[in-house]
Amino acid sequence: MAITYPLSFPSALPAAGLAFGAKSSVGMSQSPFTAEQQVYAHQGEYWLADISLAPMIRERAEAWVGFLLALNGREGTFLFGDHVNPSPRGVGTGTPLVKGASQTGKTLLTDGWTAGQTGIMKVGDWLQLGSGASSRLHKVVQDADSDDSGNATLEIWPRLRSSPDDNAVITVESPKGLWRLASNTRHWDMGAAQLYGIQFNCLEAL
Repeated sequence: MAITYPLSFPSALPAAGLAFGAKSSVGMSQSPFTAEQQVYAHQGEYWLADISLAPMIRERAEAWVGFLLALNGREGTFLFGDHVNPSPRGVGTGTPLVKGASQTGKTLLTDGWTAGQTGIMKVGDWLQLGSGASSRLHKVVQDADSDDSGNATLEIWPRLRSSPDDNAVITVESPKGLWRLASNTRHWDMGAAQLYGIQFNCLEAL
């Protein structure tokens, strides 16, 4: 059977270490005479992650090795989210949807939330827009409340990659984004106890 991207992890992620990063494309020039600074914020923003799997026996490890090889370095993509924090800190209830087409930037108008909730989403909550190869992962950067009609305005990072459709579904439980390996080189090690160690770095697939 042909390999179809994006891939899913072969099993629940047995992470011994998980680190997320956020990359912004911001330039700055500074006058050597006045020290005055000029800042240029560009649209390039994306996630980074470093994943270290817990030691495992060969039977389980080979599925992960096969997963990494199937990605063929930076060619393939896979779906991945913050499994340590799969649920929002905020209330996060209702059936959240994008409110209105043609939205851009870092502000997302939404509706369908449980009405009249303080902290419907809180700083640090993840959300997913799209599905499959169009999955995009965002974080809420300011607390948001829902009004009496279930509307909420979310300030997010990174900026919207494209304008989501009106009434597009917003996923707040176990949200995932689209990722690819950061390098074409994959490696794994085997210790004296015949336990495998696997670590890989990845970045958001754009």
